Amino acid sequence: MSTTPNPRNSARKRGLLILAAVVAAGLAGYGAWWLWYGRNFQSTDDAYVSGDVVQITSQVPGTVIALDADDTQSVRRGQLLVELDPADAQVAMQAAEAELARAVRQVRSLYAQKDQLLAQIAERETSLKRAQDDYRRRQSLIADGAVSGEELAHARDTIAQLKAALEAAREQLNQTAAQIEGTTIATHPQVLAAAARLLEAALALRRTRILAPVAGVIAKRSVQVGQRVAPGTPLMAVVPLDDVWVDANFKEVQLARMRVGQPVRLKSDLYGGGVEFHGKLVGLSAGSGSAFALLPAQNATGNWIKIVQRVPVRVALDPQELKAHPLRVGLSMRATVDVRDTSGPLVASSVRSTPLPTQQSDGADPEVEARIAQIIAQNDGAHGGGNRGEVSGGASGSAGAP
Repeated sequence: MSTTPNPRNSARKRGLLILAAVVAAGLAGYGAWWLWYGRNFQSTDDAYVSGDVVQITSQVPGTVIALDADDTQSVRRGQLLVELDPADAQVAMQAAEAELARAVRQVRSLYAQKDQLLAQIAERETSLKRAQDDYRRRQSLIADGAVSGEELAHARDTIAQLKAALEAAREQLNQTAAQIEGTTIATHPQVLAAAARLLEAALALRRTRILAPVAGVIAKRSVQVGQRVAPGTPLMAVVPLDDVWVDANFKEVQLARMRVGQPVRLKSDLYGGGVEFHGKLVGLSAGSGSAFALLPAQNATGNWIKIVQRVPVRVALDPQELKAHPLRVGLSMRATVDVRDTSGPLVASSVRSTPLPTQQSDGADPEVEARIAQIIAQNDGAHGGGNRGEVSGGASGSAGAP
């Protein structure tokens, strides 16, 4: 029997050996690549663009008379978005101005009343002193019979009556002094309360013009011209697209070496592989997505199957790259985190470097402050708030006994 090897079998063995060598070399190469490079990167396709959605609401009731922005339009900070009918607010403003003027005049009358009471007390003190002198003269003449006892009793009654009237005037002065003590017309509580109501009315009038709190793109406009809106009614939203970020959902087994500050490479389905974004890991969520779900999983009941959880990781984008290639909220991204540098913290101490302003400032309006000062000056009379001295002490003391 011939033992000559079959050439076809030999060729097949060589082919299998070569294939096994190639596969072994590939596996060794992949293992070396993973050991030295691949294991230092964690990737996920479960990543999406997120951003602030600033709700535009009305702070005062009113009817919409004008819309100055619509969906997809860009707006700048402070731009007029919605205008409400200002008629009611203007009437309230005029009523508040009249109330302030009335309060100034009422306080002014308190100062005039105080001066009147001081003069009245001085007059009654003089009358009391004269009645006491008359009583003492009659008392010295009663022994000679020149004055009757009845006349002396009438003099004594007159003194008592004048004392009571003087004491009443002093108590009235004290009451008036308590209302104006330590204040001027401009700083009196009644005037300050009326001025506050005027500021409130001016604020309500200003809020009939709803301005954009941030620069961005209009989305979800639901308001229409002629609609009657209540405070807190959502009108539209503004999305600042120059300050978006990416929320990448990584499996829990991928988080072991992730730290704040690690670099991240991202690609968007919108631009394809030709555009690569660069970002920085700025924080890891406090829990998995299922932990904050509306209906969390009840793993303590029934049959249980382990499911690998995903944790949202926030990635800040390079502003210059974002400006060159704008993104939209909700777009899909692929994120790859370089986890070689593990010197960063596990928990972020601060995510946003600058706070996002969500409302226009409602601080003091110089024009309204000037209007308040003008109304006070027009109604405080010739004496003015600054000319009124502080009331000290009120009336005290009493005339001597007869």
